[in-house]
This record gives sequence, C-alpha cells and structure tokens, in this order.
Amino acid sequence: MGKLDGKVAVITGGTSGMALAGAKLFVEEGAHVFISGRRKDAVDEAVELIGRSVTGVQADSANLADLDRLFETVKQEKGAVDVLWASAGAGEQSKLGEITEEQFDAAFSVNARGTLFTVQKALPLFKDGGSIFMTGSNASLRGYPNWGVYAASKAVLPAYARVWVSELRDRKIRVNVLTPGQVASPMLDQVMDAEMKAQFESVIPRREMGRPEEIASVALFLASDDSSYVNGMELVVDGGATVI
Repeated sequence: MGKLDGKVAVITGGTSGMALAGAKLFVEEGAHVFISGRRKDAVDEAVELIGRSVTGVQADSANLADLDRLFETVKQEKGAVDVLWASAGAGEQSKLGEITEEQFDAAFSVNARGTLFTVQKALPLFKDGGSIFMTGSNASLRGYPNWGVYAASKAVLPAYARVWVSELRDRKIRVNVLTPGQVASPMLDQVMDAEMKAQFESVIPRREMGRPEEIASVALFLASDDSSYVNGMELVVDGGATVI
C-alpha cells in the first residue's frame, strides 16, 4: 500500500530536477500526478519517463490562462485535487547596482505571482484535508551575494503559508514551504558554472550538493499523512548549509 494511494497530485514545474523526481515517487506511492512545464517537449519527455498514472500539461505558471487550462484538465480528468506542489520557479544572478526591470519582473512573475495564482486557481478543486506546499530556496535565508532578487521573490512564500493556514483552517488544508539548498539539477546547471558550484558546495557540511531524490522524499512526507501535524512551516532541506 502506497502513501498516496488514490490521491491526485499536481506538480508545477514538474519536468526536471527535484520536481520530476517527486512526480516519479508520488506515482510509485499510488498517486495520479499532473505535471506542468513551459516546454511541450520537456513535458512529453517527463511523461514518457514516468510511464504511468501521469498527465502532462504544457503551461507557464506565470501565465494565468495557462493555469486555467491546467486546472481545467485536472477537473475534466479527475475532478479534484488532494496535493499541490507549486514548484515552478526561475532565477538568475542580479547584482545590486546592475539589476534590471526585466530581471526583477521575471523572478517575481513566476516565483511570487505565479505561485500565488497557482494555489488560488487550485482551491475550487481542492479536497478538504489536502496538502499544499511550495518550493522555497535557502537563498532567502543565507544572503548569497548577487542573488538578492531571486532570494526576495522566494522569501514571500513563507508569508503566504502563514496567512493561508489561517484562511484555510476550516477546510483543514495544510500549507507548507519546502526550502531546498543547492540541488544538482538542470536548472542549477543553467545558472552556475563549475567554479560557482564548488563555492556553494564548500558551505555544505558534507561538501556535496543535494540530489533530486533527497528532496523528493521530503516532498512525499509533506504530501502524505505522515505530515498531518505539520502546518505553516518552512522545512529547510539543505544539508545544514544555513546553520553553519
């Protein structure tokens, strides 16, 4: 018996890295998973990799019409949602004094605005007692140089969670934030060169970045009844980088 038997889960940004690892694990634990991503080819590849109990929808989480289409697909195929992992995100280095409007708007459009409307548009389909969690970043906790805009766009998520816990308490819907540190993933490869990766690894006690599967196992905890008494929390999964 799986921990998510009979559940319906939606994972945005679920075509690579830790979110894709989570989608695979959720299916193994009995869920039907809807994944979204901006690129159709990436969505199709992820669906083929997962292999069963998965529906892929091309959708940009910063685009409200795309979000409507995502949740209309969920409504037509399954009718309800038990678990939402709002994981779609974006970020790049942006040094104070050189930050552009485009960099600011790109980060906040997906990470802050997109996450909010993903949750809001999911609510009409959400079952009472379900679980919502969002992907944060330990960049919002450590103050890494040149990552101020990205860090700020992720720092809003714990504030959302605290407020939404109060607003959704009558429906017993839990809201948490899963905050990873550096995780070896395609997205990280896009924004960091080898030297920068080595610098980040130097602050992790084990001197090694996280693996997508390590984040996926924590996502399963938040999605399942194992975390039934965890609500309004930011769960940091960064190998100890923020405490030393």
